[in-house]
Amino acid sequence: MNGDEGEKIVFEIGVVVPKMNQKEENEIFGCVEVLVNEFMKVGLKVERVQGISDEFIKLAAPVETLGRAAAELQMKKPTSIGMDLQFEWENADAFLRQPDGSLFSWCERFQCYHHLIYGTINKSKADITLTFDGKEIQWKEKESLLHRLESEGIVKQVFPLHDEMKRNKFLKSWALNFKDYTNQPIDEIYSYFGVKIAVYFTFLGMYTRWITFPAVLGLIVQLTDFGSLQFLVQPIFFASIVLWAVLFFQFWKRKNAALLARLQINNSVSTSQEYRVLGMEWSSLQSSMGLAKNVGADKTKVKAALQRYEWLGYLMRFRNDAIIILSIICLQLPFELFYAHLYEVIKSDIVRLGLTAVYIFVIQYFTKIGGKISARLIKYEINENTEYRADSLVYKVFGLYFMQTYIGVFYHALLHRNIKTLRKLLIQRMIISQVFENLMENSLPFLKYSYKKYRAVRNKEKCGKGSTGKVQFASRVEKEYLKPSYSASICEELEDGLFDGNIPNVAANNISGPSKPCENETIIFCLCSIKAFSGSKMSSFFFVKHFWA
Repeated sequence: MNGDEGEKIVFEIGVVVPKMNQKEENEIFGCVEVLVNEFMKVGLKVERVQGISDEFIKLAAPVETLGRAAAELQMKKPTSIGMDLQFEWENADAFLRQPDGSLFSWCERFQCYHHLIYGTINKSKADITLTFDGKEIQWKEKESLLHRLESEGIVKQVFPLHDEMKRNKFLKSWALNFKDYTNQPIDEIYSYFGVKIAVYFTFLGMYTRWITFPAVLGLIVQLTDFGSLQFLVQPIFFASIVLWAVLFFQFWKRKNAALLARLQINNSVSTSQEYRVLGMEWSSLQSSMGLAKNVGADKTKVKAALQRYEWLGYLMRFRNDAIIILSIICLQLPFELFYAHLYEVIKSDIVRLGLTAVYIFVIQYFTKIGGKISARLIKYEINENTEYRADSLVYKVFGLYFMQTYIGVFYHALLHRNIKTLRKLLIQRMIISQVFENLMENSLPFLKYSYKKYRAVRNKEKCGKGSTGKVQFASRVEKEYLKPSYSASICEELEDGLFDGNIPNVAANNISGPSKPCENETIIFCLCSIKAFSGSKMSSFFFVKHFWA
């Protein structure tokens, strides 16, 4: 969003503090006044906006301020000679720019912002007494002011802001552009939202185009009567779908590799990757070396210690897998069979529809709980590298989805062999699950946002009963603050576990760490496959609509 020095400054960070009265605003050592002065000292541009119930401090950083922060962070960036070197502001022209022409990527800017705003420390040799609402707060030596005010509850939230120019451009050229139904402006999405969202919508656009073949083929098989050849149709259909899935997966791997190369996202060779050739990550090797040093120079004892360490990893993985399998067998399997049996016994279609709705509602919480348990369990595993860790999480969550998707199908198909009931069941589940998904991902967040707006306006009207006129939001920053964090995933735990907080999400109302592309294309494919059940343009519409309505 920040380009060269002549480019217009864009406010990218918002800090929420309580609204002050006139007396507190005039205090020299007021917490908010000192915080604003500290922001200006580090080179940030500050704009203060008075909201209905809170005050918003909007922050922007010139490219020089970001460049010097990047140099202090010793940030590595790709250069024109193909090497990743430590960034230096004096030699900024030697480093490659982003597709939109800016010097820093989406996540690099927020990493610099995090360093700047949380680097406002007390550099004096004594504590400073700050005041807020008649209360004194001690700002200790070498303590971050923002951390201190957050712990006191004075700073309510720090969140990223949207660029109005980019917002209008995305709305016209992406979310509301229904002519190019499957095309996605990937370069713009990457520059603004980061790697994670760009890969997701790249996959979604490709998936929407490729899904045309099985959709048309399935429609033909459903509506056409093949007569005596009917017994051959279903095997051919199944074989075609399997072949389609294999081809799609291979072409997606190529497209994903081309995308990462085009966006200049690569994993430079490092010490940890050199040891990964041996099947061990650097952290694991360090632990093993520590064990070896503690034992001594005896090779036999060193070998025994390494073997114990390796077997401990196997046992922990076996324990976690056993927990997941037993949980599925003892908890989820009876629930799935009970639902399938009730659906077969009940004759009323209305009652069946209600039963399916209750089932879909409950199963979402089963999935959420199971995903959280899986994400926590892998933290206690000794995995050799990041790829093994991601695979372990996928296998655990896949078991949950497999049971939900197929146990009812197998029950009807193998026990009752009632194809008509099975067909009706699948149609009902598909329709109701889509309705629930749209309600949970779009309608419910919008209702929460509307209620927050109503409550804020109502409280303001109660406080100023004597005033006439309608209370309205004066700035868009207050609307962004009231909006809930966006979550368009039916498997948040899988997503969080795979990316492990390394890829910041502009939807989450916080400032995250640096970006790391996922190292395993298979994992991204599995993640996106679980999520890609709606059209790419419709997903982009709801995604942008939720942020910028």
